[in-house]
Amino acid sequence: MPKNWDDLRAYVASVEPLVSAVQIDVMDGQFVPSVDWPYIEDTEEIFEKMNTGGICFNDIAPISYEIDLMVENPITHANNWISAGASRLIFHIEGIDYADGLFMEISRDGIEIGLAMNPDTPNEIVEPHIHTIDFIQCMGISRIGYQGEHFDKRVIEKLKYFRAKFPYLILSVDGGVSLETATSLVLAGANRLVSGSAIWKSDDIIKTIKTFQAI
Repeated sequence: MPKNWDDLRAYVASVEPLVSAVQIDVMDGQFVPSVDWPYIEDTEEIFEKMNTGGICFNDIAPISYEIDLMVENPITHANNWISAGASRLIFHIEGIDYADGLFMEISRDGIEIGLAMNPDTPNEIVEPHIHTIDFIQCMGISRIGYQGEHFDKRVIEKLKYFRAKFPYLILSVDGGVSLETATSLVLAGANRLVSGSAIWKSDDIIKTIKTFQAI
């Protein structure tokens, strides 16, 4: 949840030696109450810099950048993030209209598309889009847009459901991912774990990442 471009650089620098991808949470204060970069700056200026090469994620580090779009009308600015070098875009099913055509168009450009869903969102809402996306991101917390939230155990059943019905689908979990919950999430079917506070608030970031990777 970076405050500005330099903050993002510092975050990435602290983990780059050990990771191949980072997730950037993007929040506009409307879809979720929290606000972070670029919505605490001149957003249109930032998007223009993305389009013209003034902001490029690969200038920070040559790794993959996953953008979690916790914003209203996320489809409006999808191409800005792609221009900046995003490898994956995550749309929250609760905040979009049907956009399968756009998902297929973006995927053809080599960008992975993920659909995120809250614990209380019915699984059936996501299923019609499975053929146009690359992965599902199951939220492991009830109140999204914050770090350090209480783990919502309902995510375990969601993982089991989707793993059984779609064996080859990538399942990611974001929120509530800690060293205490990681093993149960993997056993339930998760392929990817997105961890925030468990890493940033640990006494030893490098050691914590290595422990996650060994699970």
